[in-house]
Amino acid sequence: MRRAGPIDSPTDPFASVPLPKRGKKPKVDGLPPGVSRDIFGPQDRPDPEPAPASGGTAALPPVAPPPQPWPMQDQAQPPGPPEPQPAPAYEPDTPRRGLLPTLLVVAVVLGLAAYLVPAVAMSGQVLPGTRVSGIDIGGLTINQAADRLRAQLASRLERPVTVNVGGREEVIQPDEAGLELDVVATLGEASSGFPGPGQVWQALTGTTELEPALTVDSSQLTRSVEGLAEIVDRPPKEGRVAFVGLRPQALMPQEGALLDRQAAVEAIGAAFLRSHDNISLSLAPAAPKSSEETVRQALADARRAVAAPLTLTHAGRSATLTPAAVAASLSYVSDASGGLQPRFDAEKALKSVEGGLVGAANRPRDATYQIVGDRPVLVPARQGRGVDADRLSRDVVEALGSPSARTVPVTLAAARPRRTTGEVSGLGIKEKVAEFTTAFACCQPRAGNIRRMAQALDGHLVLPKQTFSFNTAVGEPTAEAGYVEAPQVVGGRLVNVVGGGGSQFATTLYNAVFAGGYEGVEHTPMDYHTPHYPIGRDAAVLFPGRDYKWLNDSEHGVLIKTTSTDTSVSVTLWSTRRYDKVETVVSDRREVRSFRREVSKEAGCLPTEGQAGFTVDVTRVFFKGGEEVKRDERQVTKYRPQAQVTCANGQG
Repeated sequence: MRRAGPIDSPTDPFASVPLPKRGKKPKVDGLPPGVSRDIFGPQDRPDPEPAPASGGTAALPPVAPPPQPWPMQDQAQPPGPPEPQPAPAYEPDTPRRGLLPTLLVVAVVLGLAAYLVPAVAMSGQVLPGTRVSGIDIGGLTINQAADRLRAQLASRLERPVTVNVGGREEVIQPDEAGLELDVVATLGEASSGFPGPGQVWQALTGTTELEPALTVDSSQLTRSVEGLAEIVDRPPKEGRVAFVGLRPQALMPQEGALLDRQAAVEAIGAAFLRSHDNISLSLAPAAPKSSEETVRQALADARRAVAAPLTLTHAGRSATLTPAAVAASLSYVSDASGGLQPRFDAEKALKSVEGGLVGAANRPRDATYQIVGDRPVLVPARQGRGVDADRLSRDVVEALGSPSARTVPVTLAAARPRRTTGEVSGLGIKEKVAEFTTAFACCQPRAGNIRRMAQALDGHLVLPKQTFSFNTAVGEPTAEAGYVEAPQVVGGRLVNVVGGGGSQFATTLYNAVFAGGYEGVEHTPMDYHTPHYPIGRDAAVLFPGRDYKWLNDSEHGVLIKTTSTDTSVSVTLWSTRRYDKVETVVSDRREVRSFRREVSKEAGCLPTEGQAGFTVDVTRVFFKGGEEVKRDERQVTKYRPQAQVTCANGQG
């Protein structure tokens, strides 16, 4: 084989590219965005010296850098290394930036934590450090605090107040004043919600002292003061002239001293609320209107008045009033101006002599009812004639002032009955509506008073829509009316009063009216519960201030009939029945309060048995046609505890 000739070298690809001239940089224009000129190599580096030719071979150009991928416009180019920044100059007196705000934030966070942590722990409780009269209730719930106050303050509220009045000491017990701890109002002053910063600080660093809120039942305290006044009052005595037989006796006026009721109520109430053990009350002087001079003048007139008999004449008839009869109906009493005037009771004097002047058959008669065979029977009214009692009283007083005129002509007048037959017959009094009976021990002074009141009320008629008043119907219980002193509870105290026992008769009437379904108007319960009276259905009366009133709210009249024995009294109401039955709903006893025991050395001590106090509700329910038709509002009765009193003088 023929030897091949030499192979020509391939064409140099760079041979057709003109090399840049020495000292000049290539000018590259129109590069795509993001393409740096650095891809051509360092631009400020000097061109390398051409290598010397070896064997006549030209020097090759420098080796190109490795190819780089062409960056795309939508492809993020990795950031190059950050350009170096010059270091800040050191300033030794300037604090570093950001340190102060950081410290403030830390302080605020710590402060909030110091408040919120204990505040959350105290929330819903009485703040720590809270005390009521030295009793610590801090950290307790409201219910726990209430229980603690009731338990620990109870003994403190049992402390009585001693009243110095009129030269004597009287003890008023808390139950007599109606003193009670108002736990709700007391705890209302204590903080128990979510505490504020100031409250948290106070709880952590100090104490809060609160005073207990106490209440006084002003109505109950007023009744207690009434009982106190019955003991210490010395009413002024007016001068008067009265007869003992035929002999006139002068009673000179006397100064008195009275307890200011309202001031006493305020002072005693304040003493309990401020924990005062002793207070002094003063009696205000009370002067009589009459004078000794007017009494002496009336005494001389009284001697002349009974020096001879009086003769009453009419139409040829005559009747004689003996000096004794005159004396029995004559008295000299003080008038509004302080003078003493003669008062002659003509009706009393005529009872024994009117028959000689006017026959009984001619006198008027009121229409009324008699109960015959358990049925009311109408007794018709009758017109009549009789002595004019009012005119006779005036004529006798004038005659007694004359030294010679001892004959008094009387005047007869047509006398109409106070209640006509028509008024009574159309009132629907036809059947028994209700009745009630209470018992009492025989032969005591109060028994006589009760029977006398029953007699005064027997046959009393209450017209439709008329309000009945016990004090008006029965009248004032006085010695002249035949009443005597007997024990009666007045303002929580058992005292002797003229007409004592009236509350029992009023209670008897009250229960008859209650069962009859009539509307109450004015009613005061007794201070203590008496076991032989219906619970929550008793009535206390005391002339003239404390009355019992009820309204005849029916369309018919109500006839009151009474009967009494040595040991009981009964009240029966006659009218037209409106309801089939009237029932009483009585609640359970609540707020039971125990009674205290004491020994009394006072003269006239009246022993009593202890009786617990309590509160009870009574509701009256009305039925008609077998169904309930209405019911009254609930009646709340609060009985106070009655002390057990033992008399040290041997009376009990």
